[in-house]
Amino acid sequence: MSLPLLPRPTAILWDWDNTLVDAWAGVQAGMNAALRGFGLPEWTIEEVRARARLSLKDAFPAIFGEDWERARTLFYAEVRARHLDVLTLMPGTLEALDAARAFPLAVVSNKQGAILRAEAAHLGWTERFGALVGAGDAAADKPAADPVLMALRQLGVEPGPDVWFVGDTGVDMQAARAAGCSAVLLGDASHDGGAASVAKDAAFADGHALAACLHGLAKTPPPA
Repeated sequence: MSLPLLPRPTAILWDWDNTLVDAWAGVQAGMNAALRGFGLPEWTIEEVRARARLSLKDAFPAIFGEDWERARTLFYAEVRARHLDVLTLMPGTLEALDAARAFPLAVVSNKQGAILRAEAAHLGWTERFGALVGAGDAAADKPAADPVLMALRQLGVEPGPDVWFVGDTGVDMQAARAAGCSAVLLGDASHDGGAASVAKDAAFADGHALAACLHGLAKTPPPA
């Protein structure tokens, strides 16, 4: 755990995939359906983890060219067919979310908004979050600040260093910084060049470590 003078949070925003949930099997199925449709080599799960950071509208044109919207249709058809069946939790997720109950919570993801909200509903988590912002909900997706600021508006919280954005990639850290929030890395970012390569303000090995920190904060009264 790394916690260098991180301020007590007024709100905590979370990335979704590989932060709270493991949905890579569904993403890989969708990606490979799109690649097959274009006669391109399929990706291993390791390749999906390393490459799937941006929203589809930002990532697919470089892969599929001018016909990228057809690839998007193939991707989402496959994802919708199976994503709820393969959704699992990351280590320590429930512990971390329970420890964070004292703070306003939101999700900011580059997963399509409708799919994000369907997954949250499937897990019975909709009421845990004051906002569930996905790709396409704001004017721009992560790493832009737009979806972070949208989530904070829905929470009624001002952006600032006392808002923690918890995510697993450099894109999450960039979005946090773009919005003026604290960038909190969960995991070792091994799929994104390693923890040293992302501009984080703090890092936790997993949800268990983050939960321990949040439990400690709950026992410490906020500054007067």
